[in-house]
Amino acid sequence: MRETPVTAQVSTAPARHRRGTITDRAAGSGLALTDGGRRWHRPLLVLGIACGVVALASLIAMPFDDRTLMGESVWAKAFKFGFSFFAYCLSLAWLLAHMTKLRRTGWVFGTVFAVISAAEVGVIVAAAAAGTYSHFNTAEDPFNQVVQLAFQFVPVMFLANLVIAVIVLFQRIGDKAVTAVVRWGLLLSSLGMFAAFFIVTVGGQGERTVVDAEGNEVVLNAGHGVGDLDGNGMVLTGWSTTGGDMRVPHFIGLHGIQVLIGVAMLLGVVAARRAWLRDVRVRAAIVHWLSLGYLGVFATTMVQAVRGQSFVAPDAATLAGFAASLLAAAAGIALTIRKARQAPDPDEAVAAEAASWEPAVPLR
Repeated sequence: MRETPVTAQVSTAPARHRRGTITDRAAGSGLALTDGGRRWHRPLLVLGIACGVVALASLIAMPFDDRTLMGESVWAKAFKFGFSFFAYCLSLAWLLAHMTKLRRTGWVFGTVFAVISAAEVGVIVAAAAAGTYSHFNTAEDPFNQVVQLAFQFVPVMFLANLVIAVIVLFQRIGDKAVTAVVRWGLLLSSLGMFAAFFIVTVGGQGERTVVDAEGNEVVLNAGHGVGDLDGNGMVLTGWSTTGGDMRVPHFIGLHGIQVLIGVAMLLGVVAARRAWLRDVRVRAAIVHWLSLGYLGVFATTMVQAVRGQSFVAPDAATLAGFAASLLAAAAGIALTIRKARQAPDPDEAVAAEAASWEPAVPLR
């Protein structure tokens, strides 16, 4: 009898098993904020990784390229924008993967955000390589016209992020704690992006002629500083030490979602070892209080910048704003923890009930 040949098949079970093991380990340690592995938003994921490469390459280039713009490395801005978009795009890619409603709509607006972001980071890197200014540059050469054209779509990027934030308000992503992280994080990031629009309006206009890294004269109009349009001085960030700087609240608000995601992961790790923190309502309350304090810090830096005051030189009013924000958050978190630790342990209550249970009919 002739035997039918059997086609060899490669089993995918080991790969699935390994993936499941990694997911299980993350969930067991408390690091996983949601259950199950879902495909992240691909355009944002790719852009986030690319921006991470841009940030790393720019940081490496700084010691080897001695060209400067106003005393700052030509690659400093490329590093800052690369890092910011690396962190935010990955956060948004994770978020969109876990939406439960209007997922297609969220995917479309996420793609719009990714395309415009890619163009913005791209022209900033190109300007850095050319040794010239990207922002506030009024030169009429074709290269700068392309750079400035890319910046014209930033309001559309802000609106795309705002639409995603509104959509998320009407759905739950993960448990209550994760949902609180996402909602507060998107609110803070939207406020941070909105703060960027005040950079020109609050800082004011003012034409001045400067020299780029190639020795060419460039006319700039407007700036990010309040009281000193080109004020800078802080290491790496370049934030002004001679006046207010709207980039401070812009940065703090934009990256609020990453801070809250990190806090949620930390709470998950601690909850694996502390029974009183296993109640998701407790973790959600902590996130709410922390977010409220973070919002207060953002608002304080916003007012500080508008007043023309440097972030590193706060006066009594600014210090009071910071103190009120931190104390409100600390008091709320402390009260939440106190109530949670005084509440009976649900695991112990179940065990005690099982131990005290007696059957109505004697067992034989």
